Amino acid sequence: MTGPARAPGTDMNVATDTFLGYRELLFSVVYTMLGTVADTEDVLQEVWLAWIRRSGGSGVAPIDNPRAYLTRMAVNQALVRREALSRRREEYVGQWLPEPLVAESGDEGPETVLRAESFSMAVMVVLESLTSLERAVFVLNEVFGYRHTEIAEMLDRSPAAVRQIAYRAREHVQARRPRTRAHPRECREVTERFVVAAMGGDIEELLAVLAPDVTLWTDGGDKGPRTSLRPVRGATAVAELFANIARHGLPGVRVRRRAVGGDPGAVVFSGGSPLAVIVLDIAADRTVTGIYSVTNPDKLTRIQ
Repeated sequence: MTGPARAPGTDMNVATDTFLGYRELLFSVVYTMLGTVADTEDVLQEVWLAWIRRSGGSGVAPIDNPRAYLTRMAVNQALVRREALSRRREEYVGQWLPEPLVAESGDEGPETVLRAESFSMAVMVVLESLTSLERAVFVLNEVFGYRHTEIAEMLDRSPAAVRQIAYRAREHVQARRPRTRAHPRECREVTERFVVAAMGGDIEELLAVLAPDVTLWTDGGDKGPRTSLRPVRGATAVAELFANIARHGLPGVRVRRRAVGGDPGAVVFSGGSPLAVIVLDIAADRTVTGIYSVTNPDKLTRIQ
């Protein structure tokens, strides 16, 4: 006796449910590798289409571990996309910063991204200095906990090679990312203090909250307002820059406190449109060591 016939489309429904069940993970992996939402979505679309084609094929052996299979497809598609991104960034005007992931008002963070310190702007910037392969190995191992043997299968490398890459990437990141950070509650308080001082052009208050060696990165591309094509370093230079912006007036501007990739941040609106996203890197001594300002409108389209 044969079993009950499967309803038409059942396999496709199962495949769809499986993909959607892992979509948050896949988004997180790919975004951490690429730093842009649009490219991440493009990669997920390619993975989805490949997954559906395979699921709809006849005589194809079932996948024992869909999570690993989908992650492998996503990682390799992201590696291909990174090569194109690298070429685009060679022609980018000014400094390039990752596209900020801004939470809706009242939320702790975007629902499509796993909450982790690894999504902080400071760490994302450091990841940009890794090679594509180093970044993939670091993200899979350090952020998502994949074993070296699993990563080796995904990337068609030997476990020994992956261990070497992981060690090199980890040393690189640890040497450049903040060693100590303030408590999240203190980060929110310092962010509030900084925003009030910056909007008011209060140089003394800015100097009190900025670390002596603070660095400001601004990303306006060739469309948005930017303060400098190069990083601005030093508390005095950064404080004077913000004070000068405030002196020239900010008519119709309002600021909303939002979580950005897990960090406390601020979104500056002009009228009803976002003008800038500002994220602070705050050390354990409650001083601001880094400021990241994204004003490229192409990177702010998803903010409400």
